Amino acid sequence: AFFWLVSLLLSSLVWFIAVKASDPRDEPLQKGLLIFGVMFSVLLQETFRFLYYKLLRKAIEGLVALSEDGCSPISIQQMAYVAGVGFGLMSGAFSMINLLADALGPGTVGIHGDSQLYFLTSAFMTMVLVFLHTFWGILFFHGCEHRRWWEITAVVVMHLAVSGSTFCNPLYVGSLVPSYLLMAAAATWAYLLSGGSAQNLRRFLLCK
Repeated sequence: AFFWLVSLLLSSLVWFIAVKASDPRDEPLQKGLLIFGVMFSVLLQETFRFLYYKLLRKAIEGLVALSEDGCSPISIQQMAYVAGVGFGLMSGAFSMINLLADALGPGTVGIHGDSQLYFLTSAFMTMVLVFLHTFWGILFFHGCEHRRWWEITAVVVMHLAVSGSTFCNPLYVGSLVPSYLLMAAAATWAYLLSGGSAQNLRRFLLCK
């Protein structure tokens, strides 16, 4: 969570400086800066995810050196899951705070003919991002651990695609549907990389 907060702080600082140094009346430029800020934030988040992996790798090596049996009490898969959950929960918390701040008013959602589903769709988008960060953490750490750089690239591309799809709003179908499809793909991929199988899933669903 701390690493995600640092990445958010740095990306917000860069975007703030860019906005203040530009002409606020130039709408195309401001929109371009917003797109740049979102893409830069995504890349910075993934950079800090990699830095966090390197830090955890050093920590695991230290635990192995101190343990009596030469084994780490925590696996890299557990670390990946916890790191993903931390990124996701902090991302969701900030999204929720921003929504609550908007909900204080003034004004009424949809009063000028816009969609009245802003808060509902924002809640669904927040939820999908929490899950995606969890799955991305597993995929990213697995790629780093086994030197599969295409897995890391896939995580970055998916993150960019989901963030970029929000620019389709207020056409919420254009952002929610692709995001949930990517979440299903990422969940299946992460499940298989973690050692899951169709047989295990069937046993779980049948409570065997």
